[in-house]
Amino acid sequence: MKPPCEIVVWYVIPSIRSKLAKELLNLGMKQKDISQLLDITQPAVSQYISDKRGHEIKFDPEVDQYIKDMAQDMKSGQLQPIDLIPKFCHICKTIKTQEVLCQLHKEKVNIPTYCNVCMGSHSDASIFELHD
Repeated sequence: MKPPCEIVVWYVIPSIRSKLAKELLNLGMKQKDISQLLDITQPAVSQYISDKRGHEIKFDPEVDQYIKDMAQDMKSGQLQPIDLIPKFCHICKTIKTQEVLCQLHKEKVNIPTYCNVCMGSHSDASIFELHD
């Protein structure tokens, strides 16, 4: 069984990068500059922008706005590359509370529908409660 964190790596992070790359492009940045800011390759940026990669998740308005604000701050220089880590983590935590991660996990991996060990609203439940 794949753990939820693998779903984050394969689907959530690429979707965040895709949205962020598109926002930075809309703000007039070049793909090369976007790749440097995100510490990824220019071909990866191209794939994100063209929806060949990172198009699995459609974000809710709250997350969309957060990513737009992030892009603005990055372009203006107010947000340094080291600051991206807590910003990405905030987005992931928000997605977890919306149970998007749980839904992706159930769609992409053959797990039982009654599973509640993902990082959604039931994540506080002890793993041992599943076996009671």
